[in-house]
Amino acid sequence: MAPQRSTSHRVRDIAEQSGLSEATIDRVLHGRPGASPRAVQAVERAVLDLDRQQTQLRLAARTILLDVVVQAPSRFSSAVRSALEDELPAARPAAVRARFHLRENADVDAAVEVLDGLGRRGRVCHGVILKAPDDPGVAAAIGRLAERRIPVVTLVTDVRHSARVAYVGLDNAAAGATAAYLVTQVLGDRPGDVLLTLSRSSFFGERERAAAFGAALARLSPARRVHTITDSDGLDATMSALVSDLLAAQPKVRAVYSVGGGNRAIAEACAAADRRPTVFIAHDLDEDNVELLRSGVLTAVLHHDLHADMRNGVRQLMRAHRLLRGAPTSVAANVEVVTAYNIPPRTRVH
Repeated sequence: MAPQRSTSHRVRDIAEQSGLSEATIDRVLHGRPGASPRAVQAVERAVLDLDRQQTQLRLAARTILLDVVVQAPSRFSSAVRSALEDELPAARPAAVRARFHLRENADVDAAVEVLDGLGRRGRVCHGVILKAPDDPGVAAAIGRLAERRIPVVTLVTDVRHSARVAYVGLDNAAAGATAAYLVTQVLGDRPGDVLLTLSRSSFFGERERAAAFGAALARLSPARRVHTITDSDGLDATMSALVSDLLAAQPKVRAVYSVGGGNRAIAEACAAADRRPTVFIAHDLDEDNVELLRSGVLTAVLHHDLHADMRNGVRQLMRAHRLLRGAPTSVAANVEVVTAYNIPPRTRVH
């Protein structure tokens, strides 16, 4: 018989957090047979989430159950989880409890399956923060949630022609144009093409960045060619071979604009080819990028405050439920250029 698990949380709360039945939770907590290893793991994850969010849950009579659905490399989804949980204690006027559905690669069918399951089978869901591909199937799933009065806020990349109530995240067009400006300023009159890397062209935000980059570069330095890599999911394992092949075929590449991540692999592929970029622009101050900035591999990171995104996302969902005054409103954050000399203290890696 499995050992009993001690927790101060109610069985009902663990069931809502994990999506399992109260009977299954009871079996796991009391070490009785009949619970699968997957159920045990789900209960353990739910209890950990509730432990992290416990302080905030004592503050308000009403609780909002929020589902966070993110398709992105773990370095980004982990930052989303951390930022949201940092913001929960200040959420008002309702307490907010978050459940996380995280996947490293972009998968429309998987996103639709998760979205369609929210609020079903007695599982309460008051709102969704979503990072997923811009696809008609995802838009239709958002529409089905809207019909059930479950509002959706898109995060850092939008789903167009959907019933989402708001977008929160970076002004992606401004970021792409800023990257083009930085590339041309650093290269100056020196010749050289640009390597542009995306995680998935199905992400609208990445397409916005790439399009704005291309348009601005064409104005500022029309002689430079752009060579694009996409559909790597921003993962080091897939990015490395793609970059190595492109560098072998394109000897004039002297600059990199990484829209979708995998920057450690990009840097290693460039070093292996003895082709260190003159300028290397990336996005997001995750742990890898902070280290690459400090070591001089990255020239600059285009950054925005993910904590502010989480505050804004929760605020728009509360507006949708009329817990705050006003209608849900999209919030596009200004881009911040971060170099090795102005890394925000909150993100420093020691």
